[in-house]
Amino acid sequence: MTGALDGIKIVDLSRILAGPYCTQMLCDLGATVVKVEAPWGDDTRGWGPPFLDDGTAAYHLSCNSGKEIINVNLKSDPGVIHALLEDADVVVENFRPGQLERIIGPLSDHLIVCSITGFGQTGPRSQEPGYDLALQAMSGIMSVTGQEGASPVKVGVAWIDIITGLYAGNAILAALFERERNGKTQRLDISLWDCAIASLANQGQNFLISGQNPGLMGSSHPNLVPYQAFEASDGWIIIAIGSDGQWNKFCKKMNVELNWITNQERVVNRTEVVRFVQNLVQNKTKQEIQILLEGIPTSPINSISEALTDPQSVARGVITQFEGNPILASPLRFMTSE
Repeated sequence: MTGALDGIKIVDLSRILAGPYCTQMLCDLGATVVKVEAPWGDDTRGWGPPFLDDGTAAYHLSCNSGKEIINVNLKSDPGVIHALLEDADVVVENFRPGQLERIIGPLSDHLIVCSITGFGQTGPRSQEPGYDLALQAMSGIMSVTGQEGASPVKVGVAWIDIITGLYAGNAILAALFERERNGKTQRLDISLWDCAIASLANQGQNFLISGQNPGLMGSSHPNLVPYQAFEASDGWIIIAIGSDGQWNKFCKKMNVELNWITNQERVVNRTEVVRFVQNLVQNKTKQEIQILLEGIPTSPINSISEALTDPQSVARGVITQFEGNPILASPLRFMTSE
């Protein structure tokens, strides 16, 4: 772990995932994070199985390792929070707009305050609670996730909570830099809704330019073909052709005639191209395809256990230990020059 944020104190008044995921990243960067939980604990302590030996759910550990955790009833003991905030640099909270100040009173001007809410501090939905699954539905991401003709599918992790935590962490780092540069502190208004909409990325931009709603495409890509999962003789594998040069190379390696030379042609003739590639790989094993297509983005669809035990994961140390339990390591790595 790096000590880039050594000396920075963060009081985490948030719960569930977006806020704790944000402060976990800052903790990994060296900040001292004091997480305040209700007397009965954060909700995620009961979100199992699986559970740790002390009865805490693995879910809670995924975003709360290395923090100092205290239990306080904010309504009956607001003074404890005020004492914590006296020498803090940042407070992260996810109460509904205005609720924290109603409970503990005004916050000091010396604090960087990061408020994470479902819909932001303004707008007609500002007082509504935000839940990842509901936001996945409302934001449009579920309309492009899953197979055509099947039921809607959410992303397999709490995607919006996680990206909101990452956006919030970036905003806090920028606010700390601003304070260092000119002494000004910021009030940060981060919402699951804004982060979800921003993260629609090319799918959202495709709609803005074309006026057409993208639909369900399974593992395929709206702008690239072939760029999806294909079924080999022993399981599933992805082939991701990202350029005309890679398509040319693919055809040479497969010893077939080059057709649909440009990506635009391949997108227009998507069904035929996908059928063509499927016929080429269906009698080959995943390993045979990987060897044959070396240099072209190709990968088997791994289980989580396969991903965590991959030689690259072992070499990079993606699993570490916290209080005797295995946890996913921080991906933030700093290479210092000699």
